[in-house]
Amino acid sequence: MEIAVHGNIGSRAVVDEGQRMDMAAMRASIWQAVALIPPGKVATYGQIARLVGCPGHARFVGATLRQLPPGSTLPWHRVVNARGQLSLPEGSAAYQLQKSRLQAEGVVFRNKTLSLRRYAIE
Repeated sequence: MEIAVHGNIGSRAVVDEGQRMDMAAMRASIWQAVALIPPGKVATYGQIARLVGCPGHARFVGATLRQLPPGSTLPWHRVVNARGQLSLPEGSAAYQLQKSRLQAEGVVFRNKTLSLRRYAIE
């Protein structure tokens, strides 16, 4: 699936009405894929994009997860960047929450990085 962007206003992409349905379906697919990541495992934003049939849209995955409502039970904390690092600002409350949730699931960090070889889904 491709997202057709027709322009850019500030930081918001402008899409035509037909694309809204595709984007909604893509968001739902992202949520479903993230929900399937087992405890103690992680996926990268790019892996999730590829799993839902949208390679090259890792940033859209991140944007979708940022829009989760407070209190969501989706395991967003199991999604990391391609370097095996957390993408949230270091020292922020969200960074600490993500790191502590992963550590509680047995994920070990070394110098702010986790081993994708060991923890990434296949």
